[in-house]
Amino acid sequence: MYDSVVLQAKLKVLSDAYAAQLPEKINQLNQTLNQMSSTKWDEPGFETLLLFVHSLIGSGKTFGFGSLSDVARNLEAYLRQLAQTKTIVGKDQRGHILASIKELHAAALHRDAPIAAQAELIAVAQPPQTTVAPRRIFIVEDEREVAEELKIQLGYFGYDVSDFNTLEEFRLAVQQTPDVVVLMDVTFPEDRLGGVKLMNEIQRERKIPLPVVFLSAHDDFEMRLEAARAGSIAYLSKPVNIGALIDKLDNLTSTKPLVPYRVMIVDDSVALTAYHAAVLEEAGMAVKAINNPFKVIGALLEFAPDLILIDLYMPECNGTDLAKVIRQLDAFVSIPIVFLSAENNLDKQLFAMGLGGDDFLTKPIQPPHLISSVTSRIRRSLMLRSFMVRDSLTGLLNHTAIKDQLDGEVAWAIRQKKPLSFAMVDIDHFKKVNDSYGHPVGDRVIKSLSRLLKQRLRSSDLVGRYGGEEFAVVLVDADGPTAMKVLDTIRDDFSQLRHLAEGAEFPVTFSCGIADVSQFPDATKLSDAADKALYKAKHAGRNRVMLADNPPASGSQEIKGQN
Repeated sequence: MYDSVVLQAKLKVLSDAYAAQLPEKINQLNQTLNQMSSTKWDEPGFETLLLFVHSLIGSGKTFGFGSLSDVARNLEAYLRQLAQTKTIVGKDQRGHILASIKELHAAALHRDAPIAAQAELIAVAQPPQTTVAPRRIFIVEDEREVAEELKIQLGYFGYDVSDFNTLEEFRLAVQQTPDVVVLMDVTFPEDRLGGVKLMNEIQRERKIPLPVVFLSAHDDFEMRLEAARAGSIAYLSKPVNIGALIDKLDNLTSTKPLVPYRVMIVDDSVALTAYHAAVLEEAGMAVKAINNPFKVIGALLEFAPDLILIDLYMPECNGTDLAKVIRQLDAFVSIPIVFLSAENNLDKQLFAMGLGGDDFLTKPIQPPHLISSVTSRIRRSLMLRSFMVRDSLTGLLNHTAIKDQLDGEVAWAIRQKKPLSFAMVDIDHFKKVNDSYGHPVGDRVIKSLSRLLKQRLRSSDLVGRYGGEEFAVVLVDADGPTAMKVLDTIRDDFSQLRHLAEGAEFPVTFSCGIADVSQFPDATKLSDAADKALYKAKHAGRNRVMLADNPPASGSQEIKGQN
């Protein structure tokens, strides 16, 4: 929760520390200048001088020393002119630089703007507070059969559903029951855009908009545009893909706590790093600060950030070189990299982004701009990443993603000497379900099991759809017997569910095999052992959970399973 007073205190401490260090920082400019040759072009010394001056541009205004930042920018422009022609720093040049350093000393004595005022700006950038959407659904659909079918399917997934066949019925009902999710048909007999127009009227009368998903047999731009203007969270074409609809509703009504966005900041300036970290942390993000770019790789693997903020100009390793190194790591090829620098030359900004960056933010950056830029970049990246690693029907990790995650979790568990178990789950007689009731019903069964697994397992556990009716579960910090107890409870609950098809109810069960990393200390062996335990459960009569035996002696016979 945002607290302006707390943040003001943090920023004041940082600003005061920065002000106390300024005289020494400016003295370092003098020392560097004194060490530079006055008889030949001294490129290393000149680069050091430029880095010192450049660092003052962004940090000065950030901490309320605007005049100091302006003087530093003018000095940087002068130094860059000398650098272009490789002009020796002779008497005249040295005198000009010394005059600028004197101005810097004077500017360091006067803070132009109170740092605490910036804390107030963060409130503007805070996302609006929203309550978790209710599990009450209103379906507004003039075709009774379509409405009834949606009602049945959504009810099956635990939603409380009411359906309305006219807009007027819905209008009256929503006035009495305002906290609902609306599934609204776009077209009604009296008006091609009747559903959209009514939602526009209702939304204008509300302080907090109703979450609405529009349904339509038409997929043209005009309808999508009008639906977006009416505040739609989704636009689904008929016939409705129930899996896609459930995903939208599950995300909307989820009661799981949101995982904080993870941001890594790489900047040699300790003061600026602390400032930006304080701003992002106050906005609810987890931040890892790195002041030495040579320590980034280890921190990347440990912290697994959602976005990396990199200063462009750092000694020994600049931001563009660091971005190229990061992009060579397969796990971070697509991670957003945002350069954060006082560099305001557009050509240099575009050049930097061409070498691996996704965006460029110019120091000093106001807190709302920083928060908004980072948030939008991460949100978009996570959405795209989800499309690549998630199964379209269930929303679980897909086959490749769960295998990759298993590799990493096994390595971590072995390194940390922590327990871990891997489970393979397979729906019993699933082919009979498809043959008897059709594939849409089979998809609902798969979806119901995926939701049960997500609901009953911890947020730290990993669940994936391994393929078809088969699921994979990584239970972190859980040994074999513990995992057996958890999965057996889920198995029993799933067997009690009654699935609906053509007016008839039917039960479905699953079998499960589990392997413990203490017995199979390798991802491949662990997976194979869980698979064999699953086959053993099938062979023993299905609807049961079995733990893999200790590693078999060579030549032992495998049990072939059945569906």
